[in-house]
Amino acid sequence: MFQNIWQGRLDGEELLFHRLFQRVKEEQNYDNISTNDFALHGFAVDEGVRRNRGRQGAKDAPDVIRKNMSNFPVILPNFSMLDFGNITCEDGNLENAQNNLAKNVSKVLLKGGKSLVLGGGHEVTYAHYLGIKTAYPEQKIGIINIDAHFDNRQPEKGVGPSSGTGFWQIAQEGPINSLHIGIQRNSNTLKLFDTAHQYGMKYVLSDELFFENLPSVYQRIDDLLENVDFAYLTICMDVFNASIAPGVSASAYNGIFADATFMHFYRHILKNKKLVALDVAEVNPPFDIQDRTARLAACLVNEWLMI
Repeated sequence: MFQNIWQGRLDGEELLFHRLFQRVKEEQNYDNISTNDFALHGFAVDEGVRRNRGRQGAKDAPDVIRKNMSNFPVILPNFSMLDFGNITCEDGNLENAQNNLAKNVSKVLLKGGKSLVLGGGHEVTYAHYLGIKTAYPEQKIGIINIDAHFDNRQPEKGVGPSSGTGFWQIAQEGPINSLHIGIQRNSNTLKLFDTAHQYGMKYVLSDELFFENLPSVYQRIDDLLENVDFAYLTICMDVFNASIAPGVSASAYNGIFADATFMHFYRHILKNKKLVALDVAEVNPPFDIQDRTARLAACLVNEWLMI
């Protein structure tokens, strides 16, 4: 199924030569997951983006990101990743697609695996969270959202949940433990800031992401993670500047960069042992240039695979 996607430079079959494409296994049986295996799903869905009036095309992203991951070198000798294919939404039934992903994610976590999801629109957030909550119903789950947007708007009547409603939906199910990093003042109305305050959603503005302020950013990350049982990291690629991430559903001319400051706090999150799930969202191949956005998403995912 993925033979034409997981391809790369073959330098040799010895472990020291291995690249990702040599270690990824196509899988359908969740019983074959071992502890600490990475279990990959593609969420080839952008129905939520359509409902949110964004630029469609993110449903094409999972396979493009896979291709850009394929050639990365394998760093850890015991690295293992199982690819369970793509979840689609051909009939416009977003809720069904979200439930399908949630069901599969819960199977991964109950087997001791690590859940990795390639979106798709940011409607993946609610689905991924639902899967974690299904696996750990009594545990406190912390969510770190690296994003220009809160995605906490209330669903419109007659439209339903979208790529912009995930955190509002999560907050309806009980106390939410979330930290939103990279929030843009010019991308969120006062209502969205007010909703964040009402539900206790913590945030770090994009303007606060500079090197001298890293101790404060670290502290806010640690404050969240120290008080939860499991952690989930979601990255919306529209948080980045349009020059390095042109292929997104809502581009940002003044977005952040994947510079030293970003990589410091990003790796700080990835090193936390409570992290069990990660996804990237809103890569939009039809609007990308030279696969810049897909390549950046692949690199961010690969950082987790090397820790």
